Amino acid sequence: MESGIIKKYFPSLTEAQIKKFEQLGPLYREWNAKINVISRKDIDNLYERHILHSLGIAKVIDFIPGSKILDAGTGGGFPGIPLAILFPQVGFHLIDSTAKKLTVVKKIAGETGLNNIATDHCRLEDHTGKYDFIISRAVASIPEFYGLVSKFVSDKNRHPIPNGILYLKGGDVKIELGLINRKYKIIDLSMFFSEEFFQTKKIIHIY
Repeated sequence: MESGIIKKYFPSLTEAQIKKFEQLGPLYREWNAKINVISRKDIDNLYERHILHSLGIAKVIDFIPGSKILDAGTGGGFPGIPLAILFPQVGFHLIDSTAKKLTVVKKIAGETGLNNIATDHCRLEDHTGKYDFIISRAVASIPEFYGLVSKFVSDKNRHPIPNGILYLKGGDVKIELGLINRKYKIIDLSMFFSEEFFQTKKIIHIY
């Protein structure tokens, strides 16, 4: 099974979680044929480049039960859906400005029985709320994204690392990070995953 790559890096998954991850492949193929949320050529790399990539966040933080996480600009449900499977006692709020993408998100969340996901069709500028962490996969430059979402970060810290933004991005990020006046930490995903795809991929924790 393609989902074997997930079990390789997350060996303590429950049977229920394994089943949900195994469901994602057929569901995304079915829905992507109707509403394109993943490039046609990339659908064959779904587990490595989308699901495992999303789960990279779980290698740097173990969200505590009751946490509130905002997936800002979720697109087809990444990184929110894979993380919601991994952390069933954490609340994930997935928002996007494209309604048809959220249609896919809601259908897949429903068919996999994920009841810890809420969705909203809105622009980030119009959203309100406070969260422990904001997560996303390179939907904008770091300064632009920070400007849109920093207001959503709760000042009540409950985790070993400070509340903030966990941004999945590739390439050289230091120039962009130099444009925001905040502390940050860059974590290379190649520390956790051996596949070539992850050689340039990073998580940036901005706090």
